[in-house]
Amino acid sequence: MAQYLGNPGRRRLLGMVPGSLAWTLAGGLLGSGRIVSAAPVSPQTVPEVDALSVRVLVDSYHHAFERSGRVGNLQIDRIGTSLTPDGPPRTLRNEWGLSLHLDSRRGDETRNTLLDFGFSGEVLNYNLELVGIDPAEIDALVLSHGHHDHYGGLVDFLRTHRSKIKKDLPFYLGGEECFCTREAGIGDNKGNFGSLDRGALREAGLALHFAEQPSLIADHAFSTGQIPAETFEKVLSPTRMAVGLKDGIGCDPAGLAPGKREATAFIPDDFQHEQATVYAIKGRGLVVITSCGHRGVVNSVKAAQRISGIDKVHAVLGGFHLVPHDAAYLRQTAEALAELNPDYLIPMHCSGEAFMDVAADVLGDKVIRSSTGTRFTFEA
Repeated sequence: MAQYLGNPGRRRLLGMVPGSLAWTLAGGLLGSGRIVSAAPVSPQTVPEVDALSVRVLVDSYHHAFERSGRVGNLQIDRIGTSLTPDGPPRTLRNEWGLSLHLDSRRGDETRNTLLDFGFSGEVLNYNLELVGIDPAEIDALVLSHGHHDHYGGLVDFLRTHRSKIKKDLPFYLGGEECFCTREAGIGDNKGNFGSLDRGALREAGLALHFAEQPSLIADHAFSTGQIPAETFEKVLSPTRMAVGLKDGIGCDPAGLAPGKREATAFIPDDFQHEQATVYAIKGRGLVVITSCGHRGVVNSVKAAQRISGIDKVHAVLGGFHLVPHDAAYLRQTAEALAELNPDYLIPMHCSGEAFMDVAADVLGDKVIRSSTGTRFTFEA
């Protein structure tokens, strides 16, 4: 708590009257009341792991006949139709959104992390059960950013597995801005895009870890924290956010960056709160997981390199948020990624088929197609 209160904005939060965000946080909004800043990370403290398996739990695409195999030192395990001698056939479910299960190993020590939660709990819980992942074994939860297609399944996951999940399970997120109410859409197709449910976090007794700055995640990974916009990449605003807290819903202005606290109407999202999750694989380099990449996939990788002091990029995977962009921008992005020289590029979610084609043209067989259920294993 002392570390948390070291931030002046957070001290102001706790100085507010009962009923405010700070009061509910300090008094047990998050179960045990454990509220901390995530442990900071530097090049000297970046952990290395011996292996990392990334299982795609939820994405918008699944192909039952894709083959497992190896590409270089990357093991790729696919899931087809699930068959049993007596029961009906079952298959994984897809939807717009993303959820990944991260299984890392360092010596005899393992960590299981759930990164993002898809659009709905129905699909997330179904797929978790089908691939055989036990929620009781999960050591940490991570939210990349405050969009419904990344946190939408969280409430049902927590309520369904409340009796199983670990006490004070750490939940890493990019700060108070994740809680802002959002609207989405263009033209007539515009409306509410939801807000992260504080009550569900309280009921589940999660331990909230703000990772606004580069931070350790479950001792095996690190968060980039806020990602600087330092390249040609454009930060689009497909959603707008409302600043304010009412009846426990929304975000408290005191927890936001200066310039946003006084907003009285919806303001364009700049995704200042977005974080990428990164692992350093011993002898291989960085595995950078962008999740959605609103801040730019190249920006995300460069942030990971700077934080860790490691230049070598082993893999970049996740959503790259390139669907809205034109062909010239897609090629510019692919060429910038080629300069970073990853061993593997694995686009998911909002990357888009057009970018897949351009990336394959620029980076060749370094580009690996993903699908729901696929497990990618990186090893030292």
